[in-house]
Amino acid sequence: MPDSRARKLLPMPSYTPPRSQPAAPAGSGIDDRTARKVLKGQLRIEDRIDLHGMTQSQAHGRLVAFLHRCHGEGQRMVMVITGKGRMSGGILRQMVPHWLREPQCAVYVSAFREAHVSHGGQGALYVRLRRGQGTERPGS
Repeated sequence: MPDSRARKLLPMPSYTPPRSQPAAPAGSGIDDRTARKVLKGQLRIEDRIDLHGMTQSQAHGRLVAFLHRCHGEGQRMVMVITGKGRMSGGILRQMVPHWLREPQCAVYVSAFREAHVSHGGQGALYVRLRRGQGTERPGS
């Protein structure tokens, strides 16, 4: 058995902490090209809801009703304003992405992404809605 004192010490691999992820992880987010179109005004934000100052219960109920109404009206791109939050990153800012993935909202939502700083940055989300029934593109 080799003597442990004679072993060569290998350098420890360097640790790089993971970068903080945006509100929407890759795969459920709006692509960069679409986000640029929104920013440039080539893709219009058709409606918005501001959840500032609401309790979680109020905000969740209003969000579901808002998405239901917008989807029913055939809207495709909306904005959800959560605010940045004063303490611990803001509870609505943390919860809204989770709610958008839950079945009550996911039935209406195809993708979402943190808004550009000029539209509220970390305190707002672009939300792309699914096509409603009867609103399919011709030829699809």
